[in-house]
Amino acid sequence: MLSLSSGVSVVIKIGIIGYGYWGPNLVRNFSEIQESRVIAVSDLDPKRLNLVKTRHPDIQTEADYRALLANPGIDAIAIATPVSSHYRLALEALEAGKHVFVEKPLTETAKEAEALVAAAEMRNLVLHVDHTFIYTGAVRKIRQLVDNGDLGDLYYYDSVRINLGLFQHDINVIWDLAVHDLAIMDYVFPLTPVAVSATGISHVPDKPANIAFLTLFFDNNVIAHIHVNWLAPVKLRRTLIGGSRKMVLYDDLEPSEKIKVYDKGITLNGSKENLYNTLIGYRTGDMWAPQLEITEALRVEAQHFSRCITHGEASLSDGRAGLRIVRILEAANRSLREGGRPVKFDWLFGNATHSDRLPVEEAA
Repeated sequence: MLSLSSGVSVVIKIGIIGYGYWGPNLVRNFSEIQESRVIAVSDLDPKRLNLVKTRHPDIQTEADYRALLANPGIDAIAIATPVSSHYRLALEALEAGKHVFVEKPLTETAKEAEALVAAAEMRNLVLHVDHTFIYTGAVRKIRQLVDNGDLGDLYYYDSVRINLGLFQHDINVIWDLAVHDLAIMDYVFPLTPVAVSATGISHVPDKPANIAFLTLFFDNNVIAHIHVNWLAPVKLRRTLIGGSRKMVLYDDLEPSEKIKVYDKGITLNGSKENLYNTLIGYRTGDMWAPQLEITEALRVEAQHFSRCITHGEASLSDGRAGLRIVRILEAANRSLREGGRPVKFDWLFGNATHSDRLPVEEAA
């Protein structure tokens, strides 16, 4: 692993595989920060490579990605290709001694993700997953509110993430959109889900599900619900997080006040032994919108990835975080195929098993 000697600045040299939808954003951000420099870009489409030459004439272009892996002047590989190719490309990069930055989700299966984690750890290389939203000022502020106990006991996570398109041919809407909320919860919540239930449907013949509803069950009566949809007339990115003390409204499309913290909730008066005498009181206080860091999330993430290599920082979205998300996605797919039947997680062994009863019933 690269390291800094006293007073010496190390610039990470990046090779990027894929210049489609997300690749240009990676090139721009890794090129504009002081911590890294983009050396080469690979893509199978000559038109995309011509775009690279036009926009960044100092960056090498290669049709064959293996030229990047063989280049001794490249320290790290960023992968922005379809998820079906993530495992093969990331494994080859790790075997070539390169640090790896992978677009979400990490892999198609938990077994593949486990193999990548093992390969990176064996070689002491950084394996980083592009869970972009956890690097936004808004999500980092929510994490701070949770860590400080400002929200009190967590009750729920309720999210709507919908828009018209972009229909994918290789993954369903859960793997495309819900992965963002799963990554946010993995970063923000100090809890691990115990089961997931998923329902959905495809309105396009022979295509993956374009609308889905996920429910995740946690211990301590915490629940999460995620609604994702490629076939909506409007674009919404709105999340509610409820706690015993305060509640948060997070709207990623809001230009100025992405987070609003509400001092609202309920109070219970009465004995646990006699529920009929329990009185529910409603508390209504102030709303405030905290000031947020406005630096582009991908730029923050690119700087973080570079420091993980040069300074040995622990990645906030490392291979193990990517593996946790893939396990949930894999279980959600299983539930989706079986009409929403809850799938219970066995995190100790890294497998998911079917639950005959809802986990909330088991905990009762």
